[in-house]
Amino acid sequence: MLTRRHLWAAFAALALLAGCASAPSTSQHPPIVFVHGNGDSAALWQTTLWRFESNGWPRERLHAIELPYPLARDDDSKPQPGRTSTAEHMAYLKAEVEKVLRATGAPQVVLIGNSRGGNAIRNYIQNGGGAATVSHAILGGTPNHGVWAIPGFREGNEFSGTGPFLKGLNAPKNPSGDEVTGPVRWMTIRSDSNDKFAQPDGLWIGAAGKPTNVTYAGPELRGATNVVIPRIDHRETSYSYAAFAASYRFITGRAPAVDIVPEASVQLGGTVTGLGLDPLNPASGNYANNLPLPGAQLAIYEIDAATGARRGAAVYTHKTGADGRWGPFSARPGAVYEFELQASGYATTHVYRSAFPRSSGIIHLRPERIATADQNAQALVIFTRPRGYFDAQRDRLRLDGQATLPGVPPVGAGVSSSKLKLASAEDRAVAAEFNGEKLVGRVWPAVQQRVTVLELTY
Repeated sequence: MLTRRHLWAAFAALALLAGCASAPSTSQHPPIVFVHGNGDSAALWQTTLWRFESNGWPRERLHAIELPYPLARDDDSKPQPGRTSTAEHMAYLKAEVEKVLRATGAPQVVLIGNSRGGNAIRNYIQNGGGAATVSHAILGGTPNHGVWAIPGFREGNEFSGTGPFLKGLNAPKNPSGDEVTGPVRWMTIRSDSNDKFAQPDGLWIGAAGKPTNVTYAGPELRGATNVVIPRIDHRETSYSYAAFAASYRFITGRAPAVDIVPEASVQLGGTVTGLGLDPLNPASGNYANNLPLPGAQLAIYEIDAATGARRGAAVYTHKTGADGRWGPFSARPGAVYEFELQASGYATTHVYRSAFPRSSGIIHLRPERIATADQNAQALVIFTRPRGYFDAQRDRLRLDGQATLPGVPPVGAGVSSSKLKLASAEDRAVAAEFNGEKLVGRVWPAVQQRVTVLELTY
């Protein structure tokens, strides 16, 4: 039986038959720099890196950047604490590319970006000298013509299709009206109609029923190879198997041979980061950044996959230093782990993950805070999918025995986490499922400032 992953791969291959790019002439495996999206981190590229490695790409030629302040400014022209302008974003990317070129000795890199990451890529290639240092540019779900394109409405924001930033990037580059800068080879990947930021209706920007003047084809660019993959969501335009298969073929001229191949020895590590306080809304406690969190205590426990119960004492403990780093931790192949994270000012966070098939240095961890609205819960369980969204119509979903997830709308893919508030803190297993990936953790008392997180890998 064909799975959704296989169908995605087939759609991607068919879309590329008519116009895939030739393989780079400089190297069989050019260095690739991955650029995450708005509010995200390098950790989202974890499975994509595994897929490239499994198809022969040297690990040292795969580099996922980490923007310290990943959120865009409300108005790109006005300084805003904890946020980056388009110019700052481009400068950071330029410095990272130059670092990779020096380390590898390669003359050019491939750039792959999700969402806002594509804005930085386009800006760097057009205005920062990237036309000489980049061979291929792949943009997944980048709102190239805006999340909205409404004259006079928030035009200072970089996601405004009628604002100066995107109008400058989209200005015709030649008599054919191409919107991309040569000689770089360009590809865009978009959903047919399931990307929350490429919608004709303003539902996902808080304006339901009002036109955005943006179509489902908003991420496409004239002059690029534009790939459409049915039913994928905004993040899946970069982090799904289908997006990987399309990207791999665009770079190499051939389809990938395999998906993720397990390693005999698995070494894990990453960074512990925190949540800043939004100066515009200090009570929210959800101001995303990628700054290291020093002094955090991490304990890793091997657990029973069926019950989430610990199998003895911690197999790894670490207190983070100024860089927030943890690891390397030697994981047992096939084993399932709980990551217990403690830090001053945060709830003790118990993160449950699937077994890790391969090594990774970007297993980033972030402790939770219990919001004021959740203080009445006896226990809190957060079910999260960092590399995609939940779609109640498309996906097989289950959380603690229920097929309807709290906070997940019945239509559309626009929510990547679900929070379950329990009336009892009884110690028991709590399970979640997403399209075959199953996670089991334990319930922890919220009165002790403890939170359960079930985090999907795929």
